Amino acid sequence: MKAVIQRVSEAGVKVDGRTVGAVERGILVLLGVEKGDSTKEADWLAEKIVNLRIFEDAAGKMNLSLLDIKGELLAVSQFTLAGNCSKGRRPSFDTAAPPEEAIQLYEYFVGKTWELGIPVQTGIFQADMKVSLVNDGPVTFILETPKNKERGTRS
Repeated sequence: MKAVIQRVSEAGVKVDGRTVGAVERGILVLLGVEKGDSTKEADWLAEKIVNLRIFEDAAGKMNLSLLDIKGELLAVSQFTLAGNCSKGRRPSFDTAAPPEEAIQLYEYFVGKTWELGIPVQTGIFQADMKVSLVNDGPVTFILETPKNKERGTRS
């Protein structure tokens, strides 16, 4: 699994002009599921994201987690994170999980994040979504589960 996470002061996602998910202070997660991913990777990623200390404390240091600030999370499925642009001019999505597998792990990730105490809003899987955000910082990180690092699927 791969995720782009962004610290936001607000973020939202629209489908057909209608807001389907929105958060205030928290994290926007763009989540890519790859072949071979399992609930083990989803657990690792959810734990990492909710506990990652990327919010500023009173001294201005990144010392607080999403749990600490009682923030929210907006999860948006994005299969293009599995894209490989190393050859040619058209991305290859050979490593992307098939939709029927990806939706299960995406929904599992969302549920796990809820279990960890974070309110979650979502986009709509496979929909044409319009995502908006105000990146706070800007603070943006790219996370890959350990399995992805080991098999060298960096794009």
